[in-house]
Amino acid sequence: MTKRMTLLLMTVLIGLALAACSNNDKPALPEPSAPPKQMADEMLQQIEQPMLVELESAMVEQLYHLDPALLEDYTIRTPMMNVKTNEIAILKVKDAQDVAAVEAAVKQRADDVQKQFETYLQDQYENAKNYKLVVKGNYVLFVISESADDFVNAFDGFFAKK
Repeated sequence: MTKRMTLLLMTVLIGLALAACSNNDKPALPEPSAPPKQMADEMLQQIEQPMLVELESAMVEQLYHLDPALLEDYTIRTPMMNVKTNEIAILKVKDAQDVAAVEAAVKQRADDVQKQFETYLQDQYENAKNYKLVVKGNYVLFVISESADDFVNAFDGFFAKK
């Protein structure tokens, strides 16, 4: 009986020691070297795309099924003409708890674009199916492009330690 009690006591003490040594601070969320609009501008200078225009704030909720109040900062570029699916959105979410909701909204946007082109332009439908969605801390990147991997690499570069 005393061996069991000793073992239990040792287990509790080791657990307390490990808990005391752990760092309870939240890990710092990554911060990029530029705001969303500047990131998109720089990416679009490096990666050739069809003509894209800035989405007006009134259209964010309609096209992205997303309350702009969840966002601290953002830029969304959509095709100037409705014959391309290329699109880029960089969204900075105010509260980390809302990142999942923003991700879901972006996935809904991807589905909407796919449905729009499913029977219209097959090459653009394929492009829309191969979208990229990347989350880094409170930042969400959504891109539909033949060069989506280049956009992801450029996005990652903004978060690299300097």
